[in-house]
Amino acid sequence: MIPPVADNSYPSIAYESDNITFCGIITTVRQIWRNYSDMATAYLSLGSNMGDRQANLDKALDFLSQRLQVKKVSSVYDTEPVGNTNQPRFLNMVCQVYTNLAPTELLTLAKGIEKKLGRASAKVNFSRPIDIDILFYDSQVIETPQLVIPHPRLTERAFVLVPLAEIAPELVHPINGKTVKELVKGVTEVQGVLKWAGE
Repeated sequence: MIPPVADNSYPSIAYESDNITFCGIITTVRQIWRNYSDMATAYLSLGSNMGDRQANLDKALDFLSQRLQVKKVSSVYDTEPVGNTNQPRFLNMVCQVYTNLAPTELLTLAKGIEKKLGRASAKVNFSRPIDIDILFYDSQVIETPQLVIPHPRLTERAFVLVPLAEIAPELVHPINGKTVKELVKGVTEVQGVLKWAGE
């Protein structure tokens, strides 16, 4: 979770003008921060290899920002397909978000955006206009038939780790205890991940 800030870190202010007291403004700001500090920090991976790949990523980020607070966004990387190599190259990126959604609700949101942007099949390793995966949700470890967090294959995927290391190099994997920076050193296909300069 985002670390809370103690109440005494806020200035104690009482400003009066024309008999109007603005102490309530400080109370409101404190309440907003309490709500903000209760949010979870999640990391999402976005990828596209159909149609206008950059536009698909931009639209997905826009839809995410309507429900989440998107705080950090990596560079976009042009990457080789993994698994099924008989398909176009991907554009991939990672973002950090703050959210009040539970993990399953965040998954529902991601799948809804995928469908809205034209993804018709849930098959893995096939071309798709957009793919949104939950990499981390705070330091939670979740394993259900519908959702596994941390993402079970992220430690093998340079196309995820390279952009993730750009925005969160010291983030620690809650199962193996390694930082993202350390995990990047363990993958072998980093040469297939190239920073995207646009078409």
